Amino acid sequence: MEATGTDEVEKIKSKFMSAWHNMKYSWVLKTKTYFSRNSPVFLLGKCYHFKTDGMYSGELSTDGSNFDKINTEISGNVEEFRKDFISRIWLTYREEFPQIKGSALTTDCGWGCTLRTGQMLLAQGLMLHFLGRAWVWPDALDIDNSDSESWTAHTVKKLTASFEASLTAEREPKILSNHHQGTVKRNYDDNEKRNEVYHRKIISWFGDSPLTAFGLHQLIEYGKKSGKIAGDWYGPAVVAHILRKAVEEARDPELQGVTVYVAQDCTVYSSDVIDRQCSFMDSGKADTKAVIILVPVRLGGERTNMDYLEFVKGILSLEYCVGIIGGKPKQSYYFAGFQDDSLIYMDPHYCQSFVDVSIKDFPLESFHCPSPKKMSFKKMDPSCTIGFYCRTVQDFEKASEEITKMLKSSSKEKYPLFTFVKGHSRDYDFASSPLHEENNLFSEDEKKRLKRISTEEFVLL
Repeated sequence: MEATGTDEVEKIKSKFMSAWHNMKYSWVLKTKTYFSRNSPVFLLGKCYHFKTDGMYSGELSTDGSNFDKINTEISGNVEEFRKDFISRIWLTYREEFPQIKGSALTTDCGWGCTLRTGQMLLAQGLMLHFLGRAWVWPDALDIDNSDSESWTAHTVKKLTASFEASLTAEREPKILSNHHQGTVKRNYDDNEKRNEVYHRKIISWFGDSPLTAFGLHQLIEYGKKSGKIAGDWYGPAVVAHILRKAVEEARDPELQGVTVYVAQDCTVYSSDVIDRQCSFMDSGKADTKAVIILVPVRLGGERTNMDYLEFVKGILSLEYCVGIIGGKPKQSYYFAGFQDDSLIYMDPHYCQSFVDVSIKDFPLESFHCPSPKKMSFKKMDPSCTIGFYCRTVQDFEKASEEITKMLKSSSKEKYPLFTFVKGHSRDYDFASSPLHEENNLFSEDEKKRLKRISTEEFVLL
């Protein structure tokens, strides 16, 4: 009986935490973000120009509220940017999902933000792999941005309903929601149907259930191998290694054509990457795999060094960039673009209800962010992980050359932020035994490195 009482206390504490974080962060979600019409906007390698020769000057809101003030050409460009941004997969805090093994937690509110930003980066890599960079969600503009204004009130309703349910011993609180129940059904052609199948499949891999390939439950299990448990904070470098393990262990046949490589001590060993790409597929074919390269770096000491701004902007200008796991002190964000000296990001700090992705036609709206946010580069925490996607070995070789040039041209100091080196890591005495890797998801060398990195990274709420 006492254990049951403890569980109830934990659940009530969890609901208070969810409500507190929603009240704390929801004002950001309903605050309009303004973009200068005089500077290009970059989003994961795509460039959008909001400039016009007309008389209108000033700033543009991407929610479409001031389209009437500008001409058709620029309105169309803003709309294309909105459609592209909303099409990216948004993964946030969730609550009321199945209990995490080894804990009483049914929400990641307050501690899971870096895992969420890591999921968003991986999701973008999978979107490039299965859908391509040109793909946009046909229903993107059907998401009503005004819904965000009701989210705070919706949170209060949920908290009240939860307490009422606990008093009446109801399992599921009954609440009224102002959210859309689904987008209007469209008639898709064969290619659009295929794309929509992959769109849903990618999101389903990140569902908050114990059996989903890249869901929170699985990521936490892999994190245990590095000494992390549910409720701990995770830094960008640790999350990079967890994502690698998750992709390695994924059993869905669709995922056998993708691998993840994590740079060692700011060094990408080209032969190690190519070996991963050329490893035999489970089907027995010697096809090459696409690779997602993750590079944990520090952009300075205690604070971000502004000398790295141009390099970060250059990276986010590449179409094969899948974003940056970063943030500012105590908050993790998924950086996906920039305008001038401000970074464009998606914020995971909004706690939404659990969505069962195993059901047919599960609602997609809560997995797409209605509005981009901006943050000055100088506010960015120096600890982050940069991601790239390369479909073939040739793509990797081309990317390594392009990024190396970028690193050299942007580096004002003696050493670049990270390097591409020919050969294997074992040639430089950094290798860990492949057999040892199979017996233990994290090698002793990795554990030492992760422990060292963890002491350098910021604490995330």
